[in-house]
Amino acid sequence: MLLMASEGLGITQVAHNFKESGFWQFLAYQTEHVEWRGCSLWDLIQPSFMFMVGVAMPYSLASRQAKGQPFGQMLLHAIWRSLILIFLGIFLRSVSAKQTYFTFEDVLTQIGLGYTFLFLLAWTKPRTQIIAALTILFGYWLLFALFPLPGPEFDYEAVGLSANWPHLQGFAAHWDKNTNFAAWFDQWFLNVFPRAKTFVFNGGGYLTLNFIPSLATMIFGLLAGGLLRSSRPAEGKFWSLVGAGVAGLFLGWVLDFSGVCPSVKRIWTPSWALFSTGWTCLLLAGFYGAIDLKGYRGWSFPLLVVGMNSIAMYCMAHLFHGFIRESVKTHLGQDVFKLFGTPYASMMERLTVLFVLWVVLFWMYRRKLFLRI
Repeated sequence: MLLMASEGLGITQVAHNFKESGFWQFLAYQTEHVEWRGCSLWDLIQPSFMFMVGVAMPYSLASRQAKGQPFGQMLLHAIWRSLILIFLGIFLRSVSAKQTYFTFEDVLTQIGLGYTFLFLLAWTKPRTQIIAALTILFGYWLLFALFPLPGPEFDYEAVGLSANWPHLQGFAAHWDKNTNFAAWFDQWFLNVFPRAKTFVFNGGGYLTLNFIPSLATMIFGLLAGGLLRSSRPAEGKFWSLVGAGVAGLFLGWVLDFSGVCPSVKRIWTPSWALFSTGWTCLLLAGFYGAIDLKGYRGWSFPLLVVGMNSIAMYCMAHLFHGFIRESVKTHLGQDVFKLFGTPYASMMERLTVLFVLWVVLFWMYRRKLFLRI
């Protein structure tokens, strides 16, 4: 969430000023989404967020059960939460638009579309959850694999692909940008809603149906949450997370390398779901090992402040970035972000906005003001 709110710390703009610097170019690559196939640090933000939704589910259900809430009440709450997340995502994507911008690729909307299904699966055994996740991934893979490829006369520019676009080749072409099954679905589905103009393609290649394979990501998180709540020894939990992480990385890499299913975050291919889950499991294992096993807690307090109010952070980062930036310039001078030189102005701006957002969340944390849905 801190990475998301930082907007990459403006590193891409800094790197543009130092094109010969391998250091800045490396950082720039890690703070942007890859164009299509592959992975950067930035690509792991949404999978981590969705994975943690699954991790939190067993704890949430245990808390509600302890309060004596019946299943029906919890189910209604899950449905309500799903709807709120869906419409909150649409609202945030519609800021500054002249009319409601009906789009469903925002992370909150994607979580909302799958949340009720995740809730229902939380009542099943781990074996059932694993089968459900793998069935989802295989079924989604099959939909793309069976969808016909564009013919030789297909107009790629009509779906936003330039003449020099690096098309996926062979069987992997079933997962090419804006010519796949889910892109075809969106050309129908998104035009059901009122729009300023007919929807033809998403410039980034993002898709409504991403919520289906990303539900598998949340299910993997659900399994991890069940593991952490179990009575197994702490070291056993740690090594289970490490093992799951290595397995996810290996399986995702094999599927991508073989061409059976390319790893593409923007359309959440099944191989990406496995590969990103691998990284997320390893990250969770690292945090669990440092904080729970070794007891090194103090350093994590800034993360705790954000984690306790993640939805608030997400909304504030989308709504108040410009207001904070302009307010700082008004009161401290129009060139305040150029303190360390013009090439670093974008980084100073993002760091300042991030700090202000964190201070607001810290104030809310001290007063136990938590945004709950």
